[in-house]
Amino acid sequence: MKTSDHKILLVDDEKDILEFISYNLKKEGYEVLTARNGRDGIDIARKHLPQLILLDVMMPEMDGIETCEEIRKIPGLENTVIAFLTARGEDYSQIAGFEAGGDDYIIKPIKPKVLISRIKALLKRFEHSASGVTEPAELIISSEGLVLDRERFLVLKEGEELNLPKKEFELLSLLVSRPEKVFTREEIFHKVWGDDIIVGDRTIDVHIRKLREKIGEDHIKTIKGVGYKFVD
Repeated sequence: MKTSDHKILLVDDEKDILEFISYNLKKEGYEVLTARNGRDGIDIARKHLPQLILLDVMMPEMDGIETCEEIRKIPGLENTVIAFLTARGEDYSQIAGFEAGGDDYIIKPIKPKVLISRIKALLKRFEHSASGVTEPAELIISSEGLVLDRERFLVLKEGEELNLPKKEFELLSLLVSRPEKVFTREEIFHKVWGDDIIVGDRTIDVHIRKLREKIGEDHIKTIKGVGYKFVD
């Protein structure tokens, strides 16, 4: 799917933000739709079936959480990616967003280039969800101060090699593959340990603690009641 084929719906009550983000997205060749409140956003989403929706959380009439819940009920939008773009960074707000059916939670302010990069990654998710194709895992993933080489089973921090046991490596590889995405405990168990392996409830917590000791406390954030995410 070409960039020009992607429709992105922006829902935010601040006109300046809508204009600024629209301008940057249109420069990239995206078709952009806008709404100033949740109710209008739902109507536009139902009519145009966008591939990606960016939602503010705090809006009059209907907030972003309620809007997301309603959009998820619309036939034809099952695979649409919904991301919250908001200044609210509290854990409880993020948890509410994911429980409502959101796929990502992006904190404002954010630089245009970073936002475009996140949007491209989110749209890849839509394409693979819609087609049923699984994206090949990248062999080398770079983050700030970290390099993870899946093929060589190697992790470098500031140029120095880290010695990680297999499960720690797989857990870090999973988290780093989608920075800022919150992986639920269930997802982590399924992708790292597999459905056929029974492990204790504290297993993930112990592995997270060991990873933090090796790569730094600030890279892996706990989202209470949900799971963990990797931050640059």
